[in-house]
Amino acid sequence: MPETAAPQTTPPDASSGYEPTDRTVPTRSRDRAAYDRETVHSILDAAYLCHLGFVRDGAPVVLPTLFGRVGERLYVHGSTGSRPLRAAGSGDEGLPVCLTVTHVDGLVLARSAFHHSLNYRSVVVHGTAYQVTDPEERRVALDAIVDQAVPGRSKDSRPADGKELAATAVIRLDLREVSAKIRTGGPNDDPRDVGLPYWAGVVPVAPACGIPVPADDLDPSIGVPAYLS
Repeated sequence: MPETAAPQTTPPDASSGYEPTDRTVPTRSRDRAAYDRETVHSILDAAYLCHLGFVRDGAPVVLPTLFGRVGERLYVHGSTGSRPLRAAGSGDEGLPVCLTVTHVDGLVLARSAFHHSLNYRSVVVHGTAYQVTDPEERRVALDAIVDQAVPGRSKDSRPADGKELAATAVIRLDLREVSAKIRTGGPNDDPRDVGLPYWAGVVPVAPACGIPVPADDLDPSIGVPAYLS
């Protein structure tokens, strides 16, 4: 795949799923795995932080970073001085990566320490990342990363200028080798432990945003935008 490939224009049928592979089929709790696009996209779209894994100098590295989804592609940005982003642009081979997203929905407390768990939704993407050099695709990607965190924000802020764009690298990862994994419900205690005198159940965990705090130097006449209220 050339590193300057144009954005996709004909997305796959949303009702179709991702083909399972040896890397996307879990070794445990296979019943929790999902490969349909609706599930995968919903988990990705509800997040703004991902973890990008790759090998550098023979050792594994995992970086937390912002990302954005556009159709069947994920975009990650960073400094042009970043070694993984430089590696993604060094020729047509790209950079082998693994990208993950996880939401914690609950703390599952069992009567036995062994059966404590989490309720969660996660996505794992395997593939090869390529550096984006096409100006229009870079613009789309950077807007998507901003809007992934705060929908609508890209149209309510100054776009990057030439100097800022020159200092920013963007990599693209196609959604091809993908799986979701989800756990819901209560603890799975052994029957012998049900009568033990320990509390068991689920503590729900949900993200919460506070009231927006204006910058100290914000013009008082500028109110909170609708997409934040």
